[in-house]
Amino acid sequence: MNKDGGLSHKLHGLDHLRAFAIIFVFFYHYGRLFPHPGWTNTISEFGWSGVDLFFVLSGYLIASQLFQKISRQQKISLKEFFTKRFFRIIPIYLVVVALYFLFPVTHERESLAPLWKYLTFTQNINLDISKQGTFSHAWSLCIEEQFYLLLPLILLLLVRFKINKKGFWILIAMFISGFIVRLYCYQHFVLPAGDDRWLPWYKFIYYPTWSRLDGLVVGVSIAALLQFKPNFSNNILKHGNKILLVAVVTFTSIYFIFSNQESLSASVFGFPLVDIGYGVVVLAALSPGCFLYKYKSLVTTKIAALSYGIYLIHKIIIHLVQAQAIKFKIDDNSNAMFLISVVSVFIASLILNEIVEKPFLKLRKKILNKNKTGEPTNVIAG
Repeated sequence: MNKDGGLSHKLHGLDHLRAFAIIFVFFYHYGRLFPHPGWTNTISEFGWSGVDLFFVLSGYLIASQLFQKISRQQKISLKEFFTKRFFRIIPIYLVVVALYFLFPVTHERESLAPLWKYLTFTQNINLDISKQGTFSHAWSLCIEEQFYLLLPLILLLLVRFKINKKGFWILIAMFISGFIVRLYCYQHFVLPAGDDRWLPWYKFIYYPTWSRLDGLVVGVSIAALLQFKPNFSNNILKHGNKILLVAVVTFTSIYFIFSNQESLSASVFGFPLVDIGYGVVVLAALSPGCFLYKYKSLVTTKIAALSYGIYLIHKIIIHLVQAQAIKFKIDDNSNAMFLISVVSVFIASLILNEIVEKPFLKLRKKILNKNKTGEPTNVIAG
């Protein structure tokens, strides 16, 4: 952190967390959707929460960039912001969408949602997982894109009407509203379904934007704390390893709450607890005294760099690889099949990174440099 709370160098701790998040999600989908070795069940059981860690990281990273401009009394450029987001997110996303719609053999489950829902990032709204299970993991991208659209606009309004200090109250209100929304949805849509409540639970609790904003709110709150309360946050960041210990205690509590994911307590209180826990982990990773901050790993750095591509492509690759395994008499549930799948996903994401992500990021850099205002580039800008 620099003197005004800005991000001044590569934060290796966040790369460790990105790598952990995508590995966790990979295990979850591998264990839930595909034949797998029995030992993976222990890891995959809680793997869904890797998406929540991504939410917290996204909220923190994106808000930090915008808050820096506000604290320096610089104008937020929507053109610059959306240019960065577009070239980082859209090209590789459209490639994967094209693969799914042009080649039905890539479908890991039943039908896709309508194409317009993927193109408008609204696939997570009213998603029927029993009929549109293919590429269902796009739901989290929809929430993030909606977040990217709204956050800078809200900040512009706060600055325009000089009510920046009211922003903390907005964050608190959004966080509390999540409890109310999930409680309402649970009582009116999930409970009436009786024992067959898994489908409405996913449809009204797990996937919708209004039920899953907690992680992004936690991430934005961390960014606001570090940017606008530097003295307070610096005192906290002195105790990195202790902060990480608090996170361990938090997740121990969460484990028992989520013993039944579709219960009322888990549905209403579980997600924000998970997100707060991951928020504490992010704080630890930002703390100079924490081992996550100090330790540099080329492995986690590479996995972090490929994490978006891995997230997009992993179901396709696992599905295709396991379908071909029959020809070579490889047991789908074997460790060999698991290893082949992991290596195949890594190679596929590496190829996507080289032929899609990197060229478009270079183009983004060229476009941004053309309109350069002299502002230093944030090295962790996504």
